Amino acid sequence: ITINSAWAVEAPFKHGVNLTEWFQSPSVRQVQFTKFTKQDFIDIKNLGCDVVRLPINLHAMTSGQPDYTIDPLLFYLLDQVVDWTEDLDMNLILDNHSSVPDANTEPNIVDTLVPVWTQMADHYKNRSNHIFYEVLNEPHGISDQIWNNIQETVIDAIRTVDPNHAIIVGPANWNSYKNLDAMPYYSDDKLIYTFHFYDPFIFTHQGASWTKPSLENLVGVPFPYSYEKMPQLPYEYYHTWVEDAYIWYDTYGRFRALKEAIQTAAEFKQSRNVPLYCGEFGVYRKNCFDEPRDLWYFYVRMYFDTYGISWTTWDYKGGFGIFKKDTYELIDYDLNVTLAKLLGFHTPPQEEFVIYTDIRGFDIYSDYVASNILESSGLKPNKLDYYSENNPLDGKFCIRFTGVDQYGKISLRFIPYKGLWYLVYYDYVLDFYVRSNNPDTKFDVRFVDTKKTDNPYDHPWRMRYKIDDSVAIWDGQWNHVRIPLKDFVEHGSFDNGMWYDPVGAFEWGEVDKFEIVSEYGNLNGTDIYFDDISIAAP
Repeated sequence: ITINSAWAVEAPFKHGVNLTEWFQSPSVRQVQFTKFTKQDFIDIKNLGCDVVRLPINLHAMTSGQPDYTIDPLLFYLLDQVVDWTEDLDMNLILDNHSSVPDANTEPNIVDTLVPVWTQMADHYKNRSNHIFYEVLNEPHGISDQIWNNIQETVIDAIRTVDPNHAIIVGPANWNSYKNLDAMPYYSDDKLIYTFHFYDPFIFTHQGASWTKPSLENLVGVPFPYSYEKMPQLPYEYYHTWVEDAYIWYDTYGRFRALKEAIQTAAEFKQSRNVPLYCGEFGVYRKNCFDEPRDLWYFYVRMYFDTYGISWTTWDYKGGFGIFKKDTYELIDYDLNVTLAKLLGFHTPPQEEFVIYTDIRGFDIYSDYVASNILESSGLKPNKLDYYSENNPLDGKFCIRFTGVDQYGKISLRFIPYKGLWYLVYYDYVLDFYVRSNNPDTKFDVRFVDTKKTDNPYDHPWRMRYKIDDSVAIWDGQWNHVRIPLKDFVEHGSFDNGMWYDPVGAFEWGEVDKFEIVSEYGNLNGTDIYFDDISIAAP
């Protein structure tokens, strides 16, 4: 693609992805740090990307009003990500992803933005210029003038501590390209302007549950518009904005409309002579057919590149991602190669995915939940904290588990599932350290296999072992516990609200989860700590 010289003022980065649902947690203590690793950044760079946008629920990772002091744990984790990107010579956008979709952006948000960004800028002021600050993702329900004034105040606050790093600024109305022209001529000369692009919305968001009304029942909207391919509009969308969008789709669902919309952004770039960057664009894959989805991405990317607009797709993994639907999203197995190539990425050879039995032990938790394990407990930090600094056995952190109701659990899902037959046969053990002050402490450790078919007799079966005072001394000191896998006992299955007694159907060859469960009552007033959990040699 040839870039016309009229559009030649560009950002210092070109193409990349968003790493979503990582630092977007409700608190920093709910961030599963190993969800992405340095290897993911290497993989992303090998695709041909030079930038990663990192959405951070920044305001929730503070002490709250009035000071909004950032939890030091955020810096501890985030510094490691910055180290990776600097080592790899990649750009990193620290995106303040704190705006709530269901709530308007209030004018007093400036009272949060100023202290938060002053701290962030002060912390990163001496790091490389590969780091960028994005003031706030998608401000909405606030006038252009009020938002623009707030943004200028934040720019000035950042400059009191950091005169060097570029700041990414965007318009109100969800960072809409239609509001770019409403932004003022900011005097700061180290700004990159941003917008988001999801036109036409009923195509890009069909199947989305978070819109109002929900678009979960909108399926198969084509792109470009085709009278023959248009689905019947479900009755629930009559007399809503969805019906209006549906009626006008023969106008807005075409390549011409796509190009004109992006050209609106490009004309802002040209008239202001500023670098312009699309921080988000994408199509939710749940209810969308592959071919029109791929076509939309290609044309949007082509128009961006034609006008010299840098971009990061929303997202890398997830519903808008570049992996095949209903897979483990592994780079060498599950990449949507067609889509990746249409985005201009370099695609690695794809292999057929096969689960092999593990032939050696592996970590489950050691300072962090291990990589390729998905934390799926759904507990709040006052119930489950993976970053407790209360006398860890080893390293910086241990796990604190407390205050849950009966059957509350730590649930860790293997991605992909584990084949453990070999380790069972050769007497491998579940190895961990545990301590508690309550002499009546008891709980289960268990493995859960996969639910593999739609067969009504197939369930996620459990193998468990009871931990009580016959296994450990509950005097507040660390106990080293080693349980041979072959000593676990089949327990049964709880599936779709029903209990099923064991029938000998558990499969060690397809283990989906490891869990620690308050099986015998609630843990009110009982703190249990764990460290160095692994599957270890006999």
